[in-house]
Amino acid sequence: MDDDGRGYGPRPPGGGGEPPVPDPLPYEGVWRFTAPAVDASVPQARHAVRDLLYRQGVPVSDDLVQGLLLIVSELVTNAVRHAALLSPMLAVEVAVGAEWVRVSVEDNHPYRPTALDHPHSETGGRGLLLVREITREAGGACDVEHTAGGGKVIWAALPLKAVRVP
Repeated sequence: MDDDGRGYGPRPPGGGGEPPVPDPLPYEGVWRFTAPAVDASVPQARHAVRDLLYRQGVPVSDDLVQGLLLIVSELVTNAVRHAALLSPMLAVEVAVGAEWVRVSVEDNHPYRPTALDHPHSETGGRGLLLVREITREAGGACDVEHTAGGGKVIWAALPLKAVRVP
């Protein structure tokens, strides 16, 4: 009888019950760090996420890394520009599963932003549109959620295997 490396104990007839849970891959996990809501935190967060992905050996393509880092930059920039008054600290979280990577930025400001179309003559205001488009092209998902403490977390999850959507 094949025990799938899970021991020699008795098994129900027909192999019923829960399927075995695979062991986590070496790069799977959740990492979280906090930073002050200041401009200098934008490149620091980007570099921290990049270094974490490479240090953990996450199987990410260069395109996926560039997309993730742009998303982190946009989300941290938004927290610095729009939430710092009520949220002097922000949190960045990176969660990596077997087939996806999720980045999120949390702050304590209650305002839930929306992606709005802005005229091309304006120099800002399209960050969430960019996040949404990068996520869509990669075949991922993004959203904004309220936290228990009254703030918000904005996240984007991308598949580790690139999926181009026309």
